[in-house]
Amino acid sequence: MNPLIPDWPASARVRSASSTRQGGVSQPPFGSLNLALHVGDRVTDVMRNRQRLVEKLALPGEPHWLNQVHGVTVVDLDDAPGELPDADASTTCAANTVCAVLTADCLPVLFCDCAGTQVAAVHAGWRGLAAGILEAAVAAFAAPPEEILAWLGPAIGPQAFEVGDEVRHAFCDVDPAAAEAFTAARPGHWRADLYHLARQRLARVDVDGVYGAGRCTFSEPDDFYSFRRDNNTGRMASIIWLEAGAGKG
Repeated sequence: MNPLIPDWPASARVRSASSTRQGGVSQPPFGSLNLALHVGDRVTDVMRNRQRLVEKLALPGEPHWLNQVHGVTVVDLDDAPGELPDADASTTCAANTVCAVLTADCLPVLFCDCAGTQVAAVHAGWRGLAAGILEAAVAAFAAPPEEILAWLGPAIGPQAFEVGDEVRHAFCDVDPAAAEAFTAARPGHWRADLYHLARQRLARVDVDGVYGAGRCTFSEPDDFYSFRRDNNTGRMASIIWLEAGAGKG
């Protein structure tokens, strides 16, 4: 197991990572570190994979998984939500509470404030991006946007993500500048850059400290699951938490 560790100027309290598909026990087509229970993989294999994630990353507890629905709900884990809430983002100010999202082409975004007092994890496919899930996550922070950092995890890249006119309209009808994120592919179809769209959305709410991006789940089959490429496949996790007792800086 060789997770991606975000390279961003976060506080020493902030711990974060994004898993790859390597290092687990799941069999094809889920080989091998599938962390999702809803894709048809053996439950026992998924639970063993989740335990490996906890052990490898020395997590303070089991991640708080979500039932992701491509919406804009941000659940506050400090309010003790029920099991598997319907939401596409979670946030916490408590130490040792692990926020987590699952993806396999959609964009995972991790957030923290510069002081290291609050974190969030967001699942942002094109529907969530267009509906405003990133803006909702920023609004859930106590800190002003100028003091919030974002890390963009592995997602389907702009050369592989072909969409129809309806997707382009969903963004450009709200912000004409979003046209910069779309390249014509064939009549009625466009290649969309989720990373560019996310940066635009964050800039509109004054979040300029944006890091990560650049990895393509579709074109890197050895490292990542891709729903668009394989359809029946697993999911990676992007997680973030606040470490108890660590210094700030």
